[in-house]
Amino acid sequence: MQGVGVDLVHVPSFAEQLAQPGSRFADVFTPGERRDVAARGGHARHFAARWAAREALVKAWSQLVYGEPPLLGDEALRQIEVACDAWGRPRLLLGGDVAAYLGECRADLSLSHDGEYAVAYVVLSAASR
Repeated sequence: MQGVGVDLVHVPSFAEQLAQPGSRFADVFTPGERRDVAARGGHARHFAARWAAREALVKAWSQLVYGEPPLLGDEALRQIEVACDAWGRPRLLLGGDVAAYLGECRADLSLSHDGEYAVAYVVLSAASR
């Protein structure tokens, strides 16, 4: 069983939303993600790519449970983290209920940004449901 998800984020629009006091994005990114983005210069495109990764994971997950109601709401976005290794290769770290539901799944992630856009592509693979 496989699920595929992709998400595209317009970086300038995302940066405006991120800068607004009380933005829904304020508490979504983990301390590790904030440190990683700061180490890369703090550019909004890095946050936008991490947001796209969350959305792409949710879309891939939705394919795995096609025809069934969603398992979690927006709180799932806070349980997903993008971590990079020493060479900058991203992977998804899952916590809480997201990890419990997808524990048996392999999650592959690709991130990119160019100009005003950031994109994430996620493939979830599960042995069986």
